[in-house]
Amino acid sequence: MGDSAVVLNNNDLPELKRNYKVFRFLGGNIVSFFGNQIYIIAIPLMVLSITGSALSMGIVAALERLPILLQPFTGVLSDRINRKNLLLMCHSLRGGIVACLGAIFITGEMQIWHLYVGAFTIGVLSEIYNTTQFALVPKLVRRDDLQAINSINTGFFNAATLIAPGLGGLVISFYNPGYALLLNSLSFWIAFLTILTIPMTKSTYIRETKQPLLEDIKEGFRFVIKTKAILYTNIAMLFSVFGTTLFLTMMVFHLRDVVHLDPKQIGILLSLGGVGAIGGALLTNFLRKFFSYRAILFFSAFIGGLSIILFSFTQVYWILIAANAIGTIAASMKNPCIITIRQSLTPDELLGRVQATSRFMTWVLVPLSAFLAGILSEEIGTEQTILIGGIFATIASFCYLKLKSDTSPR
Repeated sequence: MGDSAVVLNNNDLPELKRNYKVFRFLGGNIVSFFGNQIYIIAIPLMVLSITGSALSMGIVAALERLPILLQPFTGVLSDRINRKNLLLMCHSLRGGIVACLGAIFITGEMQIWHLYVGAFTIGVLSEIYNTTQFALVPKLVRRDDLQAINSINTGFFNAATLIAPGLGGLVISFYNPGYALLLNSLSFWIAFLTILTIPMTKSTYIRETKQPLLEDIKEGFRFVIKTKAILYTNIAMLFSVFGTTLFLTMMVFHLRDVVHLDPKQIGILLSLGGVGAIGGALLTNFLRKFFSYRAILFFSAFIGGLSIILFSFTQVYWILIAANAIGTIAASMKNPCIITIRQSLTPDELLGRVQATSRFMTWVLVPLSAFLAGILSEEIGTEQTILIGGIFATIASFCYLKLKSDTSPR
């Protein structure tokens, strides 16, 4: 790549199949992934029940994503503060907040401002969690195992998308979204206990420094701009995420209000998308033997964008299922590659800040996109809003062609 980095080899760690610590860590991840998928289906149905407004859904989604603007600071936190404690804090607080939202909805006392406050707070905690767990993984495995563990982690995430939405839809069908959020809360507490029992030395998750906060943030930005492989993937993701957010913000709302699916059908649709996505994540390891990161990223991003366009044009249930499955397969092929590129090229002391800087650069337009999704859906309908999102995501795929054909972390 022409980009240099000093990364610890961690050769004193056990080989992957005997690395029980990292698999326990991933176990906590999959449980929280499970809860997140239930949350994704429950919140739009709550908004629809309270307001019936696409604009309100856009506001909730925008508030949940607004904390992405705090990413440069969360990166400094994850590089300076006990990472294990940060993860425990995020799990416990999210578990408590989600339980409160569920209980309020069950009692019939929920107002839209409850969801506004809850969505923003959960968004802040999720940003801290995502950055911290990214920075911790390279300290738990050998460098040569990074691609494999990232693929497995993505596969676990897609396993959650296979099971959780269907379960969430079933719970909502028999009860209401409030009980689904209580189940979501339980998943966070199980993840909390899993992380709590993992032994970690201080050097594994803390960096002591007297460097000013602003200089810490600048250091992360300088490294990303200098490291072209990370910079170009960030630019591609900026436009891709903008388009995908237009789609995802309105997806459940569209399926319920326009296609007229019931919660169980929506849950099944989302779950079936996880079937192929599990294989897609694991397939990346195999494809890396024959293809460059540039080829994998371009192909998966292009196909993913087209799947969103297809989704916007149909109300036929099986075609919607197929389009969603293709999109999740594409995303699951792309994500491990981008994560591994960042982790492999980044010095250990910069892992949190580089991930936070990259997420800031790629997700900075997400709050605007989510809010815009609500406005556009009110004015031109959810079908056209999703179509615009698919066009953005498809065009973004061509940015990956800026990568060198032999792009590969050293």
